[in-house]
Amino acid sequence: MASVAEDVQSRVARPTDYDRIVAVIDDWWGRPVRASLPRLFLDHFWATSRVAEDGYGLAGFLVAFVSPSAPELAYLHFVGVRPDHRRSGLGGALYREFLAYASSVGCREARAVTAPGNEGSIRFHQRLGFDVSAPIPDYNGAGRSMVIFTRSLDTRTDDPN
Repeated sequence: MASVAEDVQSRVARPTDYDRIVAVIDDWWGRPVRASLPRLFLDHFWATSRVAEDGYGLAGFLVAFVSPSAPELAYLHFVGVRPDHRRSGLGGALYREFLAYASSVGCREARAVTAPGNEGSIRFHQRLGFDVSAPIPDYNGAGRSMVIFTRSLDTRTDDPN
């Protein structure tokens, strides 16, 4: 386990974490978002996802993976932070853990998407060095515009050879 914030430890997710996450996700967002995180993400991408815990239980999570179709691309699907940990740096720490991993396995770019009106997510990604596209009409089907976040990853190592 790695310390990602004061009194918070992170670890690799497990498929069994899914039930804990979906039990709180709608409350943490204050609206229904559970459908955006089907079980398949933790059944198939648990090894690249993270869970953060503190003395009260689940403090945050990150669901992310390296694209099987484009191995140079890392994709961050969902990050969640318990409301009492918001603005603590926990979400950013979970992102940095995954981005360091993605870079270490050769990913050259990281991406994520959100709705154009999700200003909190847009600001969060900008703070983490992501570029934000203009809204892409019909990205998720007719009438479902999205913005794409992109960030180049440093795949250099300290080894000069």
